[in-house]
Amino acid sequence: MNVLLKSATVFDPKSDHHSQKNDILITNGYISEINKSIVCPENHTEIELDDLTVSNGWFDASVSFGEPGYEDRETIANGIEVAAKSGFTQIGLNSNCYPLTDSKSMVNYLKTKGLGSPVNIHPIGSLTKESKGQDIAELYDMQQAGAIAFNDYKKGLKNDNLIKIALQYTQSFNGLVMSYPNNSNIAGEGVVNEGINSTHLGLKGIPALAEELQVSRDLFLVAYAGGRLHIPTISSAKSVALIREAKAKGLNVTCSVSADHLTLTDAELAAFDANYKITPPLRTPTDVKALIEGVKDGTIDFITSDHDPIDIENKKIEFSNAMDGSIGLESFFSSLLEILPLDLLIEKITNKPLEIFGLPVTTIQKGEKANLSLFTTSGKGIFSKEHIFSASTNSAYLGKKTLGKVYGTYNNGILTLA
Repeated sequence: MNVLLKSATVFDPKSDHHSQKNDILITNGYISEINKSIVCPENHTEIELDDLTVSNGWFDASVSFGEPGYEDRETIANGIEVAAKSGFTQIGLNSNCYPLTDSKSMVNYLKTKGLGSPVNIHPIGSLTKESKGQDIAELYDMQQAGAIAFNDYKKGLKNDNLIKIALQYTQSFNGLVMSYPNNSNIAGEGVVNEGINSTHLGLKGIPALAEELQVSRDLFLVAYAGGRLHIPTISSAKSVALIREAKAKGLNVTCSVSADHLTLTDAELAAFDANYKITPPLRTPTDVKALIEGVKDGTIDFITSDHDPIDIENKKIEFSNAMDGSIGLESFFSSLLEILPLDLLIEKITNKPLEIFGLPVTTIQKGEKANLSLFTTSGKGIFSKEHIFSASTNSAYLGKKTLGKVYGTYNNGILTLA
């Protein structure tokens, strides 16, 4: 689709047009002209949106859909639409479908499902076969097929040697090993953060120690074995401190945090709403403060939505029995804009994660492929069910204040407006 974006403020520090308000002409999927005023040519659609800002397309490195296997939670087709309307042009698709993404054929399947869509799908393969934590999966074959990293989604590996072997083996093809930080022996049957609130509510707690022990172990392993290690969705202040210290020593480690853990605390659990039952669990205000500081000082490399649709049958039940997970694509931008400056937020969902996963970094210049996110930083509101595009409605952000709004995306020659 050929379009003319009118009066768009360009947000791209690498562009000659950064912070300038311009018209952007897009022809056959490429930026053909950027200028103060452009007359809309024939065969182009003029788009004019209030207080429009345009940045390079956003990348969410932790998204779950369900398909194949759990289409009742989310299909890939609808998930792509959700991502595009939420401002994302690229996603890292987690392996928690059925069958799991632990083979070259499954990576090919997911890549094929995304062809011709406004969102580039980058599968994340399972680190172990069937994510059972027993045998290394077909890592090299999956990377050759297009997998960008390897992770047993939300499963902490008990076998220390398996992580060591994975770190050593992937060095031959520069693979990225992701290790979810949770010691299941310490976590036990806990369902929320262990602390004052869990005691008051009578819910079994998961101590932050369960995360921190795993982080510490994995840092020792990467120091010994080498390789590339990513620790996803950290949630505690001590985890931030451990990784900050490791980076200062020069260890090849990166980490990420979810938007929910930057904006919500375990105080939300008072109503026993299972939408707040997520992993890792929501923690304390002290942890949230440390996580935000970790984002600002660069200890935390990027932010994800950790979008995880769960059907109503597995959410609208007793809190302890409900499945963990929250959708997060739709609320991502407007929740974080209240706590982070725009330049830092955009950096954490564009250049930084793209570089870590070895994906091309784009820029907003004439002649470049148009890979754009469209939004405004103006306007306040309340996030409600009418803002949800997902098939599942398990959002931990329902009823929360929002700032700004996502208009949509332009990518692969397709304009998507929310």
